Amino acid sequence: MTGEERPRPVRPDPATLSRAERAVGSVVRFGARVPGLRRFLLWPVVARPGYWFATACAWLWGRILFGRFAKGGGIHYFSRLPKWAYGRGGTTIGAIYLTTDNTAADVLEHEAIHKAQWKKYGLAFIAVYVAAGSPPLTNRFEVEAGLEKGGYVRPRRPRPGRGASPEG
Repeated sequence: MTGEERPRPVRPDPATLSRAERAVGSVVRFGARVPGLRRFLLWPVVARPGYWFATACAWLWGRILFGRFAKGGGIHYFSRLPKWAYGRGGTTIGAIYLTTDNTAADVLEHEAIHKAQWKKYGLAFIAVYVAAGSPPLTNRFEVEAGLEKGGYVRPRRPRPGRGASPEG
């Protein structure tokens, strides 16, 4: 395979998933068996209005909480929000990233991938993301967005003495 290979997520252990994650996963798996449902839900005419609605809701949430609105790394975001207003270090909803101060360039690139995922799936993204499980190392959407850029794993560094030719 040429180019960068995307890491594949490890399938989450059902014992580590919450009851809600297992329930949503069951609904998503059932929906995947309905002929044509996936094509219909991912059809831009259906998915895009959900993406716009989610973006509007996130924008309103950021404004109500007096967040600082900015743009960077391919995404619009609200910073200076209270920590209870979002999950983990920040949350992307539609085209808006909500956070307190987690606005490093790598994180914004990671969140821009989530923006593209929202654009593709629309409101169905909520269900498929929850069904993928909350542990980020096994969540396929977090893996696709980049675990290192999202701050979930440490950046890989080459070991000293490896990769360098002996002739300098």
